[in-house]
Amino acid sequence: MIKFYHYFLVTLLSLIACINTVMADQKPGYQYYAPSAEGTGKIFMGREISPVMGYQGASWLERENREKEERTDVLLASLNVQEGWIIADVGAGTGYLSRRLAKNIGARGLLYAVDIQPEMVNKLTAISKNYPNIKPILSKSDNVNLPENVLDMAILVDVYHELEYPYEVIQTIIRALKPHAKLVLVEYRAEDNRVPIKDTHKMTEAQVVKELTVHALTWEKTINTLPWQHVIIFSKK
Repeated sequence: MIKFYHYFLVTLLSLIACINTVMADQKPGYQYYAPSAEGTGKIFMGREISPVMGYQGASWLERENREKEERTDVLLASLNVQEGWIIADVGAGTGYLSRRLAKNIGARGLLYAVDIQPEMVNKLTAISKNYPNIKPILSKSDNVNLPENVLDMAILVDVYHELEYPYEVIQTIIRALKPHAKLVLVEYRAEDNRVPIKDTHKMTEAQVVKELTVHALTWEKTINTLPWQHVIIFSKK
Protein backbone atom coordinates (compact mmCIF):
# COMPACT_ATOMS: atom_id res chain seq x y z
CA MET A 1 0.00 0.00 0.00
CA ILE A 2 2.82 2.39 0.89
CA LYS A 3 4.53 1.64 -2.42
CA PHE A 4 1.25 2.33 -4.24
CA TYR A 5 0.81 5.72 -2.58
CA HIS A 6 4.44 6.60 -3.28
CA TYR A 7 4.00 5.66 -6.94
CA PHE A 8 0.74 7.67 -7.10
CA LEU A 9 2.37 10.76 -5.54
CA VAL A 10 5.38 10.65 -7.87
CA THR A 11 3.08 10.26 -10.89
CA LEU A 12 0.86 13.14 -9.75
CA LEU A 13 3.81 15.47 -9.19
CA SER A 14 5.23 14.55 -12.58
CA LEU A 15 1.88 15.30 -14.23
CA ILE A 16 1.63 18.68 -12.49
CA ALA A 17 5.17 19.54 -13.62
CA CYS A 18 4.29 18.63 -17.20
CA ILE A 19 1.12 20.76 -17.10
CA ASN A 20 3.06 23.74 -15.72
CA THR A 21 5.69 23.38 -18.45
CA VAL A 22 3.05 23.31 -21.18
CA MET A 23 1.25 26.32 -19.70
CA ALA A 24 4.50 28.27 -19.43
CA ASP A 25 5.18 27.63 -23.11
CA GLN A 26 1.77 28.85 -24.24
CA LYS A 27 1.70 32.24 -25.95
CA PRO A 28 -0.60 34.81 -24.35
CA GLY A 29 -3.41 35.66 -26.74
CA TYR A 30 -4.91 38.90 -28.00
CA GLN A 31 -8.43 40.13 -27.37
CA TYR A 32 -10.36 42.66 -29.42
CA TYR A 33 -12.85 45.24 -28.12
CA ALA A 34 -14.19 48.60 -29.18
CA PRO A 35 -11.16 50.90 -29.17
CA SER A 36 -10.77 53.69 -26.66
CA ALA A 37 -10.37 57.25 -27.91
CA GLU A 38 -6.58 56.85 -28.03
CA GLY A 39 -6.21 53.09 -28.51
CA THR A 40 -6.61 50.31 -31.05
CA GLY A 41 -9.05 48.03 -29.21
CA LYS A 42 -6.46 45.25 -29.30
CA ILE A 43 -5.69 43.98 -25.80
CA PHE A 44 -2.55 42.13 -24.70
CA MET A 45 -2.28 40.87 -21.13
CA GLY A 46 -4.78 43.47 -19.94
CA ARG A 47 -3.24 46.42 -21.81
CA GLU A 48 -4.69 48.20 -24.82
CA ILE A 49 -2.07 48.51 -27.55
CA SER A 50 -1.64 52.06 -28.79
CA PRO A 51 -1.54 53.15 -32.44
CA VAL A 52 1.85 53.55 -34.10
CA MET A 53 3.06 57.12 -34.36
CA GLY A 54 3.29 57.70 -38.10
CA TYR A 55 6.28 59.05 -40.00
CA GLN A 56 4.33 62.31 -40.24
CA GLY A 57 5.34 62.90 -36.60
CA ALA A 58 9.06 62.69 -37.37
CA SER A 59 9.64 66.32 -36.43
CA TRP A 60 8.42 65.60 -32.87
CA LEU A 61 11.16 63.00 -32.48
CA GLU A 62 13.74 65.64 -33.37
CA ARG A 63 12.16 68.46 -31.33
CA GLU A 64 14.53 71.00 -29.85
CA ASN A 65 13.63 70.37 -26.22
CA ARG A 66 13.71 66.55 -26.35
CA GLU A 67 17.10 66.38 -24.65
CA LYS A 68 15.84 68.49 -21.77
CA GLU A 69 12.54 66.59 -21.47
CA GLU A 70 13.96 63.07 -21.75
CA ARG A 71 17.64 63.50 -20.81
CA THR A 72 19.00 61.11 -23.39
CA ASP A 73 22.49 61.85 -22.04
CA VAL A 74 21.48 60.34 -18.68
CA LEU A 75 19.93 57.34 -20.45
CA LEU A 76 23.12 56.65 -22.41
CA ALA A 77 25.28 56.93 -19.29
CA SER A 78 23.05 54.42 -17.48
CA LEU A 79 23.37 51.84 -20.27
CA ASN A 80 27.16 51.54 -20.02
CA VAL A 81 27.47 50.84 -23.74
CA GLN A 82 30.90 49.55 -24.76
CA GLU A 83 32.95 50.27 -27.86
CA GLY A 84 32.59 47.49 -30.39
CA TRP A 85 29.12 46.40 -29.28
CA ILE A 86 26.45 45.29 -31.71
CA ILE A 87 23.15 46.98 -30.81
CA ALA A 88 19.64 47.09 -32.25
CA ASP A 89 17.65 50.30 -31.89
CA VAL A 90 14.18 48.88 -32.52
CA GLY A 91 11.68 51.49 -33.62
CA ALA A 92 14.56 53.81 -34.46
CA GLY A 93 12.37 56.37 -36.21
CA THR A 94 14.48 59.32 -37.38
CA GLY A 95 17.61 57.91 -35.75
CA TYR A 96 17.69 60.32 -32.81
CA LEU A 97 19.04 57.65 -30.46
CA SER A 98 20.79 55.62 -33.18
CA ARG A 99 23.15 58.50 -33.96
CA ARG A 100 24.15 58.82 -30.32
CA LEU A 101 24.60 55.09 -29.82
CA ALA A 102 26.65 54.85 -33.02
CA LYS A 103 29.17 57.29 -31.53
CA ASN A 104 29.42 55.24 -28.34
CA ILE A 105 30.12 51.92 -30.05
CA GLY A 106 32.67 53.38 -32.44
CA ALA A 107 33.84 52.15 -35.82
CA ARG A 108 34.25 48.56 -34.58
CA GLY A 109 30.63 48.43 -33.47
CA LEU A 110 27.43 47.99 -35.45
CA LEU A 111 24.06 49.62 -34.90
CA TYR A 112 20.99 48.03 -36.50
CA ALA A 113 18.46 50.86 -36.86
CA VAL A 114 15.16 49.00 -37.17
CA ASP A 115 11.82 50.49 -38.14
CA ILE A 116 8.55 49.23 -39.61
CA GLN A 117 7.83 52.32 -41.72
CA PRO A 118 9.63 52.57 -45.09
CA GLU A 119 9.58 56.37 -44.80
CA MET A 120 11.54 56.19 -41.54
CA VAL A 121 13.96 53.64 -43.01
CA ASN A 122 14.60 56.09 -45.86
CA LYS A 123 15.58 58.70 -43.25
CA LEU A 124 17.84 56.18 -41.52
CA THR A 125 19.46 55.30 -44.85
CA ALA A 126 20.25 58.98 -45.43
CA ILE A 127 21.77 59.21 -41.94
CA SER A 128 23.89 56.10 -42.47
CA LYS A 129 25.90 57.93 -45.13
CA ASN A 130 27.47 59.93 -42.30
CA TYR A 131 27.41 57.03 -39.83
CA PRO A 132 28.88 53.97 -41.59
CA ASN A 133 28.30 51.79 -38.48
CA ILE A 134 24.52 52.28 -38.76
CA LYS A 135 22.68 49.63 -40.76
CA PRO A 136 18.99 50.42 -41.48
CA ILE A 137 16.57 47.46 -41.30
CA LEU A 138 12.94 47.40 -42.45
CA SER A 139 11.07 45.20 -39.98
CA LYS A 140 7.69 43.48 -40.13
CA SER A 141 4.86 43.83 -37.64
CA ASP A 142 5.82 40.49 -36.08
CA ASN A 143 9.54 40.21 -36.87
CA VAL A 144 12.49 42.58 -36.48
CA ASN A 145 14.38 40.83 -39.30
CA LEU A 146 17.71 40.57 -37.49
CA PRO A 147 20.31 37.79 -37.61
CA GLU A 148 20.37 35.30 -34.76
CA ASN A 149 22.67 35.48 -31.75
CA VAL A 150 24.51 38.71 -32.67
CA LEU A 151 23.31 41.46 -30.33
CA ASP A 152 24.96 42.70 -27.15
CA MET A 153 21.92 44.89 -26.54
CA ALA A 154 18.53 45.73 -28.00
CA ILE A 155 16.75 48.89 -26.97
CA LEU A 156 13.20 50.13 -27.58
CA VAL A 157 12.56 53.75 -26.65
CA ASP A 158 8.86 54.65 -26.39
CA VAL A 159 8.15 51.84 -28.86
CA TYR A 160 7.04 48.65 -27.10
CA HIS A 161 3.54 49.96 -26.25
CA GLU A 162 2.90 50.50 -29.98
CA LEU A 163 3.89 47.03 -31.19
CA GLU A 164 1.00 45.38 -33.01
CA TYR A 165 2.37 41.94 -32.09
CA PRO A 166 4.40 42.49 -28.92
CA TYR A 167 4.85 38.82 -28.08
CA GLU A 168 6.09 37.85 -31.53
CA VAL A 169 8.41 40.86 -31.87
CA ILE A 170 10.07 40.22 -28.52
CA GLN A 171 10.56 36.58 -29.47
CA THR A 172 12.46 37.61 -32.61
CA ILE A 173 14.54 40.09 -30.61
CA ILE A 174 15.45 37.37 -28.11
CA ARG A 175 16.64 35.16 -30.95
CA ALA A 176 18.91 38.00 -32.10
CA LEU A 177 20.42 38.49 -28.62
CA LYS A 178 23.57 36.72 -27.49
CA PRO A 179 23.22 34.67 -24.27
CA HIS A 180 22.88 37.01 -21.26
CA ALA A 181 22.69 40.08 -23.54
CA LYS A 182 20.48 43.00 -22.52
CA LEU A 183 17.02 44.03 -23.65
CA VAL A 184 16.16 47.58 -22.58
CA LEU A 185 12.68 49.09 -22.63
CA VAL A 186 12.29 52.83 -22.11
CA GLU A 187 8.65 53.74 -21.51
CA TYR A 188 6.81 56.80 -20.23
CA ARG A 189 5.76 56.21 -16.61
CA ALA A 190 2.02 55.52 -16.30
CA GLU A 191 2.34 55.76 -12.50
CA ASP A 192 3.02 59.50 -12.76
CA ASN A 193 0.10 61.71 -13.77
CA ARG A 194 2.51 64.59 -14.32
CA VAL A 195 4.01 62.92 -17.38
CA PRO A 196 2.32 64.84 -20.24
CA ILE A 197 1.76 61.88 -22.56
CA LYS A 198 -1.46 60.14 -23.63
CA ASP A 199 -2.40 57.20 -21.39
CA THR A 200 -2.10 54.54 -24.10
CA HIS A 201 1.48 55.71 -24.74
CA LYS A 202 2.50 55.12 -21.12
CA MET A 203 3.16 51.88 -19.20
CA THR A 204 3.61 50.96 -15.57
CA GLU A 205 6.76 49.17 -14.50
CA ALA A 206 4.62 46.27 -13.26
CA GLN A 207 2.92 45.85 -16.66
CA VAL A 208 6.24 45.89 -18.51
CA VAL A 209 7.72 43.24 -16.22
CA LYS A 210 4.53 41.16 -16.46
CA GLU A 211 4.61 41.14 -20.26
CA LEU A 212 8.34 40.62 -20.74
CA THR A 213 8.87 37.85 -18.21
CA VAL A 214 6.58 35.48 -20.10
CA HIS A 215 9.62 35.22 -22.37
CA ALA A 216 13.06 33.74 -21.68
CA LEU A 217 14.07 37.00 -20.02
CA THR A 218 15.12 37.94 -16.50
CA TRP A 219 14.21 41.34 -15.11
CA GLU A 220 17.44 42.83 -13.80
CA LYS A 221 16.56 46.34 -12.67
CA THR A 222 14.59 49.50 -13.31
CA ILE A 223 16.32 52.87 -13.49
CA ASN A 224 14.19 55.90 -12.61
CA THR A 225 16.64 58.75 -13.11
CA LEU A 226 14.96 60.13 -16.23
CA PRO A 227 12.39 62.93 -15.91
CA TRP A 228 9.48 61.09 -17.57
CA GLN A 229 10.51 57.53 -18.37
CA HIS A 230 11.39 54.16 -16.82
CA VAL A 231 14.51 52.40 -18.07
CA ILE A 232 13.64 48.72 -17.54
CA ILE A 233 16.48 46.28 -18.16
CA PHE A 234 16.16 42.56 -18.87
CA SER A 235 18.72 39.91 -19.78
CA LYS A 236 18.35 36.86 -21.97
CA LYS A 237 18.21 33.62 -19.96
